[in-house]
Amino acid sequence: MKIQSKYAVLVLMLITFSSSFGQLRNTPAQVEDFMDMGFGIFIHWSLDSQLGSVISHSMVGASEDYVKRYMEELPKTFYPDKFDPDEWARLFKLTGAEYVVFTTKHHNGFCMWDTKTTDFNIMNTPYSKDITGMLAKSLRKYGMKVGFYFSPEDFSVMHKQGHVISRKGKMAGVDENSELLAYDKKQIAELIDNYKPDIMFFDSFKKADIVQFVHKKDPNIMVTRGEIQTPEQKIPNTAIPGPWETCMTMGTQWAYKPTNEVYKSGKELINKLIEIRAKGGNFLMNVGPKPNGEIPIEQEERLREIALWMFVNHEGVKNVRSVPGLIKDGDIWFTKAKNENTAYVFITNQQHWFKGFRRNFLLKNIKSTKNTEVSVLGQNDLVVEYWPENNPKTTFTQHKDRLEISVSKAHRLYNDKIWPNAIVVKVTNVEFTEN
Repeated sequence: MKIQSKYAVLVLMLITFSSSFGQLRNTPAQVEDFMDMGFGIFIHWSLDSQLGSVISHSMVGASEDYVKRYMEELPKTFYPDKFDPDEWARLFKLTGAEYVVFTTKHHNGFCMWDTKTTDFNIMNTPYSKDITGMLAKSLRKYGMKVGFYFSPEDFSVMHKQGHVISRKGKMAGVDENSELLAYDKKQIAELIDNYKPDIMFFDSFKKADIVQFVHKKDPNIMVTRGEIQTPEQKIPNTAIPGPWETCMTMGTQWAYKPTNEVYKSGKELINKLIEIRAKGGNFLMNVGPKPNGEIPIEQEERLREIALWMFVNHEGVKNVRSVPGLIKDGDIWFTKAKNENTAYVFITNQQHWFKGFRRNFLLKNIKSTKNTEVSVLGQNDLVVEYWPENNPKTTFTQHKDRLEISVSKAHRLYNDKIWPNAIVVKVTNVEFTEN
């Protein structure tokens, strides 16, 4: 039977209901487009990348001397002369990312754009170039959507007001601090007017009417955090209806951490992307550039591993939805084409699967039809290099309560002939069945 997206219908009803009571929301078209994209890049970068400290939060609990030197001395040495926005954009494009969310202002209040609201900004550094504008231009040049992270909480403003710096302090929130709210709105208006972002991500405990302010100023902007669920450093246990987004670091810290860092492997990150998509969400994976503007080699390595995998398997990640009642079976995950009864079967955690060797898998809740076809994404099923007598054709057999697929990994991607990452099998014209 053909499954219609009950979740999409529910989301559209909620949007309509909210709008009818004067609350502006992300439009149905924006929601669908966001859910189609699947994968984005998060960028945490500020002047304290020079120290390798946690971004912004080292100001909390710090001495007055530390805060003063942070705000007055760090801008004098921030000089990202190796920043190449086109190089970033090309790399992110290769990964299959459809959008990039850049930290225009983190909690410290340092602005990475040419703002008229404060001198605590990138233009008052030796670099003195509008990084936000340069990156936005390059991202659009390579066909990616531009997203801006913005913190309504601002430690520089709190400090000038004479408040103790803390995210939990009463005056940290824009709902209580009217001066801060007005200041934030001026900055958000600058970002919207000058750079026309596609996405806004607001990171604060309280947001007052900032989301409504954005929707009124530019209804073409999709608001993520502030309007949709954005779990941080974790993946929900089950599928979530409608749009949602997990944001997660490659290592343990958002910004550049030159020492004491432990990175997830490329395989781990790919498997997280698979799990998130199987559960209906987007994966916003973080990058923390070095203070000179380069992406650390450890992060570049993982981005390029993902790039190879996505170059082969993007079809199973983009324009797909979760399969109700069929997210995972052992080490196998599932997505389905948005508007077709096509299943994408992600076979993960296979050990020592050498090029040209065949393995069989049993799938539940998927039934073939007379029009069903199977194939491995990225390979032609015709030849195994240097093994002409090997027939690598993908086949299937329908049993009473299981669909069996027989898969040969014939596509040579690494010199050692072993591909450690997930293989994706496309199964068309199927029926999804209940347990």
